[in-house]
Amino acid sequence: MADFYKNELAALKRSGRYRERRIYNDEVVDLASNDYLGLAHNKEILKKSVEALETLESHAAKASMLVNGYTKVHQDFEQALCEANGFEAGVILGSGFNANITMIETLVRKGDALFMDEKYHASGVLASKLIDGERHFFSHNCTSELEALLKESSAKRKIIAVEGIYSMDGDVVPREIIELADTYDALLILDEAHSSGVMGRHLMGVLDHYEITPRSNHIKMGTLGKAYGSFGAYILASEHIIDFLINRGKPIIYATAPSLFDTLLGHYALKYIQNHEKTLVAEVQSRQRIVYEVFGIKVEGLIVPVEIADNRKVMAIQKALLEEGLLVGAIRQPTVPSAIIRFIARLGLDEVAFRAACVRIKNQIDALCEQG
Repeated sequence: MADFYKNELAALKRSGRYRERRIYNDEVVDLASNDYLGLAHNKEILKKSVEALETLESHAAKASMLVNGYTKVHQDFEQALCEANGFEAGVILGSGFNANITMIETLVRKGDALFMDEKYHASGVLASKLIDGERHFFSHNCTSELEALLKESSAKRKIIAVEGIYSMDGDVVPREIIELADTYDALLILDEAHSSGVMGRHLMGVLDHYEITPRSNHIKMGTLGKAYGSFGAYILASEHIIDFLINRGKPIIYATAPSLFDTLLGHYALKYIQNHEKTLVAEVQSRQRIVYEVFGIKVEGLIVPVEIADNRKVMAIQKALLEEGLLVGAIRQPTVPSAIIRFIARLGLDEVAFRAACVRIKNQIDALCEQG
């Protein structure tokens, strides 16, 4: 049999961009995953979810939400998310990737224009290739460039797509971009995958952080596979926008409803966050202080990017740290323009252990970079 992609794979290996799946030892100190609050290890949440699942006649959704896959488990969680975040309505989906496909492919119609930050998640970029309307990318977090594009546009509807916290840089969308959406009567899609559960007085994300009450033009997407320690996603918006997504969004219409177990995990995680918000906020701030003290880097969430600018060096640093029992991310092109070590200031480690891990990361980066 011919190796149809042999040359392409060989090129990836030569450039240091080859990817592999690995199973990591449970004893490794995890600073690579997006389990921001450590809830993926919370046995109390797990136990409550299992007990709730066992009371149900069926443990699976079995069908699309529009057939008979929509259950009270789904509905209760959607309502709880709306109340916690201040939105009228919501819908849960199987993943954040599907949520971005749903929002962008569905909402940007013929005669509309999409204005997307150039560093928006790959799922949104893919979705933007499916739209019937115009597509414009603006420089990362550049308010003036976005405003110029909005001023020039004569589109029927304008849709802005940004992230709360950007997954690789770890920086936050400026408040001014949110305000531009209101000024120019544009729909605002906020991908809060990395900010929900991390930012704000109530840990609900960037709107909470800026103390902005959701408006009818605001659409929030959040994921369950990060701070919530589960799997899946949700979209929150005004009632008529959610109604439109349910009627036209292909990943909602044609996919089996989200897992009941994952939905229960997400719901109990939300309750946990709400019941422990002051403690969690203090712990987030503590991790941010430690990062600044060790690296001199100020982070507004829990993502810490350290630029290395060399594909092979980031892999060498990751390997050296793994040999010490510490797992970090080694992120290369095309995911980022320049290779970085990316680690997460997870609350799963206590402060002493986290500080020690930061010092080890810093020492390995310094040692390998000094070698030239």
